[in-house]
Amino acid sequence: MVTKGPTPEEAETVSRHFAYLSDLTDKGVMILVGRTQNNDDATIGIAIFEAEDESAARKIMENDPAVAGGVMRATLHPYKVALIRKDTRGL
Repeated sequence: MVTKGPTPEEAETVSRHFAYLSDLTDKGVMILVGRTQNNDDATIGIAIFEAEDESAARKIMENDPAVAGGVMRATLHPYKVALIRKDTRGL
């Protein structure tokens, strides 16, 4: 999909994927969502979010329309922030 362009069905699924992640961002669940800017087999996306436990995290991941629809693969990794920069840009 990334290298050759999406089919109409994949494009619809990716649109629902974006809406799903956007909704979770608005609800304060997602911390960071994005993807690498290369368009080849090494392209990856990352979603860092908060969940009560592994079961809740897995549900968030598996309910993503792109994952549920087989357009994207996902792997769950527990993660803990050790350092984060202070925003000095006034944003």
